[in-house]
Amino acid sequence: MSGSALYDTFARLPLAFERGEGSWLITADGTRYLDFAAGIAVNSLGHAHPHLVAALTEQAQKLWHVSNLYEIPGQRRLGERLVENSFADKVFFANSGAEALECAIKTARRYHYARGEENRFRIITFEGAFHGRTLATIAAGGQKKYLEGFGPKVEGFDQVPFGDLKAVEQAIGPDTAAILIEPVQGEGGIRPVPAQMMKALRELCDRHGLLLILDEIQTGVGRTGKLFAYEWSGVTPDIAAIAKGIGGGFPLGACLATQEAASGMTPGVHGTTFGGNPLAMAVGNAVLDIILEDGFLDEVARKGLLLKQGLAAIADEFPEVVEEIRGAGLLLGIRCKVPNTALRDAMSEEKILGAPAGENVLRLLPPLNVTDGEIGDALERIRRAMQALAPAPAMAEAGRG
Repeated sequence: MSGSALYDTFARLPLAFERGEGSWLITADGTRYLDFAAGIAVNSLGHAHPHLVAALTEQAQKLWHVSNLYEIPGQRRLGERLVENSFADKVFFANSGAEALECAIKTARRYHYARGEENRFRIITFEGAFHGRTLATIAAGGQKKYLEGFGPKVEGFDQVPFGDLKAVEQAIGPDTAAILIEPVQGEGGIRPVPAQMMKALRELCDRHGLLLILDEIQTGVGRTGKLFAYEWSGVTPDIAAIAKGIGGGFPLGACLATQEAASGMTPGVHGTTFGGNPLAMAVGNAVLDIILEDGFLDEVARKGLLLKQGLAAIADEFPEVVEEIRGAGLLLGIRCKVPNTALRDAMSEEKILGAPAGENVLRLLPPLNVTDGEIGDALERIRRAMQALAPAPAMAEAGRG
């Protein structure tokens, strides 16, 4: 055997971290990196948050796993808190975003089946979407690079161009069950769905008896400055999938649904061994303790604006490097004129981390409790990274400024 014992499925950076503190990651030799990738929007409260550490260690000393054969009080509490603060009446806990999406897809199909319309299983999705890596979720995402080599595509997904309402209308047929969309495409390049489009999708669903499913895996749990991104549009879904931020770094996902949408999910039709285990529930509840504090989400929105305005000023300074600044709250993207990996690497030289996305975008996803000082520090590091990438005339111009 040669090379690593691991599957060769990740093109990893030659970086390893030993510990973290808030918005910082620290290597074994003590080098500090400002973490504006946050585990791809996962570390919602940064690294080693004292409240999360206390919740996890306290629970770890009592009970890790019992399975869903028994009542799990932490599940009941976290479910009730999510219901209280969302559109939903029912919650199913899983371990990841892909699992939460699988549950959402099954919930939508089962809803129609239970109503005697078992032909209605097809779901309309959008080009550029990313919904996970299971066979069903890669079919939902529809991207060739993820589908290739895995046999026949799972049936039941009809893809339309992003933002094309007429194409959505034309795709609706007698077998259509639901529309599935991310309020902001994350992997697709930080592409927000306009509020008017979201309203139009809700209206189409109501008119045709379809369910509206939102993939809030990256946008949910405070990332955009509200607990859920759908709140910005004033539209409520029938089903939503969350993960990433709800666990603050611990694997946790959930499918949220209205009472009606979940009506077909009766005992035995779906399940999970690990989902909703006591450890995950302790951490999920601890995350909500912080995020639901008065004023926390307002601060996320304010800090998001601070970062976005700072990025816009840098973009004006380096028009040869930046095409556009996108996003909302602390879900921001730099659309690059140079390869996004070049900006990522230049930023890494300045000891700040970002995450590449589609459309040649580099994502900035800092912890939601990032400080104003850290935002200022990040902007200066990003500016230096762009200066290193800018052609000579731009650098000379910057020098004169």
